[in-house]
Amino acid sequence: MIVLLDAGPLGLVSNPRMSDEAENCRSWLESLIRNRVTVLVPEIADYEVRRELLRANRPRGIHRLDTVAAAIGYLPLTTSAMRRAAQLWAESRQRGRPTAPDTALDGDVIL
Repeated sequence: MIVLLDAGPLGLVSNPRMSDEAENCRSWLESLIRNRVTVLVPEIADYEVRRELLRANRPRGIHRLDTVAAAIGYLPLTTSAMRRAAQLWAESRQRGRPTAPDTALDGDVIL
């Protein structure tokens, strides 16, 4: 089994503050790892979390994000993944089921 961390959980596990929600997310991640589940950080999720940390000038958060990605694994974007995402995005729009506003990057389709 492979689990991809999207921006929500990734942001929580890389948060240096110990909120209850962040702690629960870290515990969930640790249980996956203990049970030998492959967990990966998709590049687009790293981008979504990192851009906000950079905007907010949060160097500790960036360091934790780097640490998490290095510890569990990183899934880089590839040309074939981006082309497939573009195809899925177009098909969704053609069916009248947009997943985000027209001008949005729509990282969820890439994920």
